[in-house]
Amino acid sequence: MAKELLTVFGATGKQGGALIRHVLNTPTLASKFTLRGISRDTSKSAAQALSNAGVDMVQADLNDPSTLDRAVAGSHIVFAVTDYWVQALPQVEVAQGKAIADAAVAAGVQHLIWSSLPSISKLTDGRVKTIHHFDSKAEVETYIRGLDIGSIFFAPGWFMSNHLESFRPQPVGNDTYILVLPWSSATRLPLIDVRDTGKFLAPVLLNPKRYHGKSLTCATAYYSLAQMVEVWSKVTGKTVMCKTLGVDIPFSEVPEEHRPLLESLASIQELGYYGPSGPADLAWTLSQLSEKLGTWEDFVKDQEPWF
Repeated sequence: MAKELLTVFGATGKQGGALIRHVLNTPTLASKFTLRGISRDTSKSAAQALSNAGVDMVQADLNDPSTLDRAVAGSHIVFAVTDYWVQALPQVEVAQGKAIADAAVAAGVQHLIWSSLPSISKLTDGRVKTIHHFDSKAEVETYIRGLDIGSIFFAPGWFMSNHLESFRPQPVGNDTYILVLPWSSATRLPLIDVRDTGKFLAPVLLNPKRYHGKSLTCATAYYSLAQMVEVWSKVTGKTVMCKTLGVDIPFSEVPEEHRPLLESLASIQELGYYGPSGPADLAWTLSQLSEKLGTWEDFVKDQEPWF
């Protein structure tokens, strides 16, 4: 039987790259699909490495819809993800997502997987309207749900890898480090090792019709900030504590360009990352999986040394 074409946007990024690697390394998926990877720049080393692994790498510009028709042509399934932070403009991300969806419909793609997030503005009844990277993805999801295409929604939790970059514990002396976030230590985050993207999507790839219209709440588990710093301390042998922005540390000590987002993110403490239904939705998603996911402790150990 001929293989089906799976086209993956963001092929050299965290989500798309993880999905491609999982398909290549999983016999049941590798025997079912040929892979096409979409990238802004197919000449860079990451794209060349995928090409050498047998992935058909195609250049496309999400800001130029005319390049998307070729990108999705002949695809059976398309995985679509956009990077809000490239331009940090919600209208740009919405336009990009809609353009991919329109191209997929025009090409007769059977199944479109959109990397989405919940709408914080809706969850807060319009009180919080500044977490744009959530709301813009949710707006595209609403648009896709109205199209004549089988659609599935991948909603990843808080990336463990966020703590390698912007939210890394900072030294305060005496082998002590503090994690600074706008939440109390009891706040629970649904953590995902983004390298597990393919594990979450494998059931969808094997039986996409079963998941039409479904949203997959994707995380290993909910962890409180207190649990997270406890693991850091245990693994590293250092003292790691969490401090709450706006309570222990004033927002005025944060770089001015980061303040609006961090102040807005404080709403997650009240409503939860996915809203009130998050824990039940996560339990359903986890019930669909057959592969072991990476835990927070696994991730912390894997990324040593931290300090």
